[in-house]
Amino acid sequence: MIISNIRIQHLTNPVGWDVRRPNISWTTEDAKGTRQKWAKVEISEAGTCVFSEEGEELSSLSVAADIDLKPRTRYDVTVTVEDETGDRASGTAFFETGKAGEEWRAKWITAPFEKDVHPVITYKMHLPAKPVKGRLYGVGFGICEITVNGRRASSEVLAPFYNDYNNWIQAETYDITDLLRQGENTVECSLGKGWYMGRFGFGAGGKEMYGSRMKLLLEGHAALEDGTEASFATGEGEWLCKRSETVDSSIYDGEVIDMTLDPGESVPALVCEAPEGPVTDRLSPPVHIVERLAGAKLILTPKGERVLDFGQVMTGWVEFLCEAPKGTKVYLQYGELLQDECFYRENLRSALAEFTYISDGERRLVRPRFTFYGFRYVKVEGLDYVDPRAFTACVIHSDVPFTGSIKMGNAKLDRLFENAFWSQRGNFLDTPTDCPQRDERMGWTGDAQVFAPTACYNMYTPAFYRKYLHDMLLEQRKLDGSVPFVVPDVLSVLHRFEEGPHGEHGSCAWADAASVIPWTVYRFYGDKELLKEEYENMTLWAEWIHRQDEGDFLWRKGFHFADWLALDNPDKGSSFGGTDPYYIASVYYYYTTLLCAKAAKVLGYLTDEGKYASRASSIADAIRREYFTPTGRIAVPTQTAMALSLYFDIAPDPERTARDLCAKLEERKVHLDTGFVGTYFLLPVLTKIGRNDLAVQLLLNEDYPSWLYEVNMGATTIWERWNSVLPDGHVSDTGMNSMNHYAYGSVMEWVYSVLCGLKPSEDGAGFKKAVIRPYADKRLHGIKCEYLSAAGRYRSAWERREGSILYHVEVPFDANAEFIPPDEKALITVNGKETKGRQTLLCGAYDIVCPDPEA
Repeated sequence: MIISNIRIQHLTNPVGWDVRRPNISWTTEDAKGTRQKWAKVEISEAGTCVFSEEGEELSSLSVAADIDLKPRTRYDVTVTVEDETGDRASGTAFFETGKAGEEWRAKWITAPFEKDVHPVITYKMHLPAKPVKGRLYGVGFGICEITVNGRRASSEVLAPFYNDYNNWIQAETYDITDLLRQGENTVECSLGKGWYMGRFGFGAGGKEMYGSRMKLLLEGHAALEDGTEASFATGEGEWLCKRSETVDSSIYDGEVIDMTLDPGESVPALVCEAPEGPVTDRLSPPVHIVERLAGAKLILTPKGERVLDFGQVMTGWVEFLCEAPKGTKVYLQYGELLQDECFYRENLRSALAEFTYISDGERRLVRPRFTFYGFRYVKVEGLDYVDPRAFTACVIHSDVPFTGSIKMGNAKLDRLFENAFWSQRGNFLDTPTDCPQRDERMGWTGDAQVFAPTACYNMYTPAFYRKYLHDMLLEQRKLDGSVPFVVPDVLSVLHRFEEGPHGEHGSCAWADAASVIPWTVYRFYGDKELLKEEYENMTLWAEWIHRQDEGDFLWRKGFHFADWLALDNPDKGSSFGGTDPYYIASVYYYYTTLLCAKAAKVLGYLTDEGKYASRASSIADAIRREYFTPTGRIAVPTQTAMALSLYFDIAPDPERTARDLCAKLEERKVHLDTGFVGTYFLLPVLTKIGRNDLAVQLLLNEDYPSWLYEVNMGATTIWERWNSVLPDGHVSDTGMNSMNHYAYGSVMEWVYSVLCGLKPSEDGAGFKKAVIRPYADKRLHGIKCEYLSAAGRYRSAWERREGSILYHVEVPFDANAEFIPPDEKALITVNGKETKGRQTLLCGAYDIVCPDPEA
């Protein structure tokens, strides 16, 4: 038996994170038995137990510890599990608190330069004895990189990441034990503008959105071998500033580095005004360089441009070895695609997305530090010779574990899976953004909402979404429960300077991220503590919608994106879909209210459960009265409207609505015309009404509009529009056209749950109970899926062979799955034994042979 994946707050060995109420989870592998009979969780400080809980009812999905934690203190966690055979094992992990509410000794400081001058702030200290432990606590605005004795204090990039700094500020904790030495030590902090004061917002955007000066708050503590401690803090002692070689930096526009600049004399830093938000321990998972891609192809375009093709759209930057003579100016421009075989970047709108490096003649590995790009292609200027071997693409994103994989035995479908996965990687940069390349890169709530289930299959997301939902909650409290279009709500900050106090908020499907994401996270990870924490998001939003209800249990006011970018609007120049936005709003009113009832039931809030269940019933009845004729015909005859009514069991005559939906598809020769909302629901609804044949056809279509059209056009991520690139290779629109936009990648949830057949059961949050019911379509030869769930690793695979379908299923320890064969009346074999009907599978591996109903 092995106890693995022990996490605290869904993070591995977190140092400096907000762990006010430690929440422990784990998985068990290689046990002799099949189920957990008993478990014990212990937390200790310096060898003394401060928390212990044991018993048969402990869940590996979540054990919360009610203990008072000390600041800047390490705690060790031990998890012991015993199965029904008596097999027993233990595993260990740890967490360490940051400041944890402790008063800051440090003061904010800034450099006495012009506000746009990028500073390097340095502190020197003497340690009289060998250090045995060293920590830095602090934050630098807008982006900060710290070195200690010339070595980086952390491998993280773009810290302190992105949130509304007027609402809260995330402090970092750096373990610098191995960087310190007895004697003289130098701490050096380089600052860039980042989201804090650089250009950010639509179009030309705003500058100095959260502040007008780069500044630093830092506190250091070193425990020495002789039992003493040394400490230092900004605002105390001699903190010296010099000009950085970074001349300018911008999230949108890139970075300029001039190594020939004279930094000038060092001058003392000044104590300055603190930013608006309170400084707290962090929630954000780390952002790292998670992969490096070499082997770029050098292209000489018809215009004579030298362009590097890395073969994959990604988020990050290029690092390169530069040995150019002093004064050489290397100029890089980043783009997502070629047009007419030439470098193209018009779809980035006003974002310059460039990098300039002026060499001092020294051999250096060069990279930006205060920006990032969405790109596949990099145009290189300024070098006499471009050696592609000198250039490496660095892929960055929030470093959360990958959990899901699918192989469909079809190169184009496998590429589609990779496209959705890469779009998630490219847009999971601290915030779930819409796109990583143009002058936007914001946490659009609608995109995040529809993609959340796919995201939870692909990656281990609870800590990532916890931070996003915390950002959202702080915005909701300012908006009386409503949810902004983007989180953090940079549009409201921008409007302070331009139009007034607030941006826009309260759009259906977008703002419903406040209810859909918490419930999705609960369904996938089974963490009631996290659901309890995020229940306020859900109910604040539900009550805000209810106040828009004018007494008829419908939501028929306000602005709504609704079925954004659908193809069924007669006005082909519009980005809005053809489905009545108030119909969609009313359905989402029902959806959010229903989710609140479900969450209240899980949490034992009986009064809330009754209130929301009753309200949801009234909303459904109101939708039927308003949007269906007395004979049961839907009055909004679009693919999206019909799919929503069937998915949520609102249609009074579901058989008629199902026939109408299929007829609507047949009218378009089985092609969709749905947008951000309808696309998510369409294929699951076809499965629900028994028309998987049509759902698979939609997946396999290769002409416009379809997923494989993008693949055939060379896409390596999901496009924002169904026709982002036209058949002639030209970009269809430059005003709003991202090549890395994951919303339509939400189809992969259907692939996981239907083609692979794996999903959590209705009463089995966290995959402690799963349903495995693969749809083995005759147009596919087979499929292989692996998913490392919160309960452990599942595998689901099938292939056709001589009139039979062969399934391979693996169920993790302390979980069970209901396997549903294609014909429940037919004779099947399970690990060589004949049986019939649905099978309850406990922990183990199963080979199942079923007759092929399509043979």
